Amino acid sequence: MATHSSAIKRHRQSIKSRARNREVQGGLRAAIKRTRIYAAEGDVDNAREWLGISISRLDRAAKKGVIHKNNAARRKSRLAKLVNQIEGK
Repeated sequence: MATHSSAIKRHRQSIKSRARNREVQGGLRAAIKRTRIYAAEGDVDNAREWLGISISRLDRAAKKGVIHKNNAARRKSRLAKLVNQIEGK
């Protein structure tokens, strides 16, 4: 366990940061999963709606530094490609 006051504070901050990051990542995973499920079922309307939600959550996670911006861009691209395929574009 940390003994210096600065190390103790850093540990406290890391615990808060981890809790925030886990919350953001959980919402992100859920949105992406729903998008993929609706796409697999062929439900274009719901897939398109959840694509928008997923993109928003990916952008927010990248802005907060939870994931890298290129990681967010790659995931958005793959999800959009998936939804466009079921729409027949």
